[in-house]
Amino acid sequence: MKPTELLQLLREFHREKSALRARHVAGARLIENYNFNNTYQYVINREDVHLAWLRDAITDLGGTPEEAPEPTLQASGKHAAETVFRDDSREAQAFVDRWRDRIEPIVNARHKTMLRLMLGEVLEHKRFFDQALAGRTDLLGRRTDGAGTPGVVLPTRWVE
Repeated sequence: MKPTELLQLLREFHREKSALRARHVAGARLIENYNFNNTYQYVINREDVHLAWLRDAITDLGGTPEEAPEPTLQASGKHAAETVFRDDSREAQAFVDRWRDRIEPIVNARHKTMLRLMLGEVLEHKRFFDQALAGRTDLLGRRTDGAGTPGVVLPTRWVE
């Protein structure tokens, strides 16, 4: 794979990964349950790391990454969270399916390993969404018996 082809592939991967992250930020705004929202914050933070790695790789090759805008999600009512979980699970699997075979021709071990790691973490995120859909609240670990966090989270990520 030529450097220009690698740069194009990394820029496209970054664009799609950025869109996935933006979707998760929008989804987190709709998830009020503390345990589920906390999981979304974890996923978003990991995606921030992935995007930083991709920006560095793209910049090193002389390119400029493109960020995706945050979408507006249309999920409301009693089953809004289920809709968000189901859609995010489906999107995560589709992302992996689109990219798995496209990564294999990369000869640069650093970039290939980086992208493989990201796909593995996207599958981990899919597992979180599937578990949330099943009603599991111990997505990031189990609490001591009887411990819990009552209430809901705010609809904005940062409050000043």
